[in-house]
Amino acid sequence: MSIRRSLVAVAAALALAGCAGPTASTGSPSAADTPSAPTESKTLTVVTHDSFALDKATLAAFASETGYEVKYVSPGDVGTVVNQLILTKDAPMGDVVYGIDNTFAGRAIDAGILSQYASPDLPKGAEAYAADGSNSLTPIDYGDVCVNADTTWFTDKGVAVPQTLDDLLKPEYKDLLVVENPATSSPGMAFLAATVGAKGEDGYLDYWKALKANGVKVAKGWTEAYTVAFSGSSGKGDRPLVVSYSSSPAYEHATQALTQTCFRQVEYAGVLAGAQNEVGARKFVDFLLSKDVQAQIPEQMYMDPVDPDVTLPADWATYAAVVTDPIEVPTAELGANRDAWIKAWTAAVIG
Repeated sequence: MSIRRSLVAVAAALALAGCAGPTASTGSPSAADTPSAPTESKTLTVVTHDSFALDKATLAAFASETGYEVKYVSPGDVGTVVNQLILTKDAPMGDVVYGIDNTFAGRAIDAGILSQYASPDLPKGAEAYAADGSNSLTPIDYGDVCVNADTTWFTDKGVAVPQTLDDLLKPEYKDLLVVENPATSSPGMAFLAATVGAKGEDGYLDYWKALKANGVKVAKGWTEAYTVAFSGSSGKGDRPLVVSYSSSPAYEHATQALTQTCFRQVEYAGVLAGAQNEVGARKFVDFLLSKDVQAQIPEQMYMDPVDPDVTLPADWATYAAVVTDPIEVPTAELGANRDAWIKAWTAAVIG
């Protein structure tokens, strides 16, 4: 269950010294031209989505090393987090945020809720996951959202496992697929983006109408879809196809990710504009890029670390799918169109 808190910070007023600019004779800068030092306080408030999880000892070590009283605020899923940060923009609810993904990054950046910070600890190669060139968000981890298949079900039924998005429209897969609602689920939004990327803005709704005609089931979120409706998980539902992650088979062993259906989801951290502890916020971003945290991400948050030198768990190496050519949609395009896509999808699929 998500913990709901709201910490409203009082914005500090900056008094500009003097009303005259620099004189031609001295060339000294005015106060307005002098960058202000980053803010710092004894408390650091971290805003996260409700799937944030790291080893307690690691979190305690960060608090001990920095001397901060660290508070974690988890308003809900990533959509809820971004909405809350925008609503509290003038009185920020925290200092740093983790969990904004590339389906929401454009909206967060455009809303002006973030301060620029280029972490010196960003691993070599991780810049490939950048949301844009503004340094407003720092990539921390990524995961490929893909259709997953219960291979035992398909073997028992003597039915071939589908491989592509178009395969899912075939009669033999009628009433077999469960997806998440993109309006309420991050993986659901990622899969909607995959269909836009694959079919284009002119074709994605026709694809979804065909999926609906073929009996697709829509769940509110990942938990309901994967643990209740999907036959390949502990819930033992009646649907052998589900939208999940390429890493999911590492925890089930009898499932398979369909690598031609995948959309790459990247999660970021960012310093919040107006942070009362900007120094601490930057330290937390660096902390998330540390070797210790990056090594924990696969088993704690089921995502891939952006540090390519991290050794993945043995089960990942054996069972997790390797996605070499994910479907892509530029972050700016996602930010500009996601609400319109969701509205159109809702009208076409939910009615």
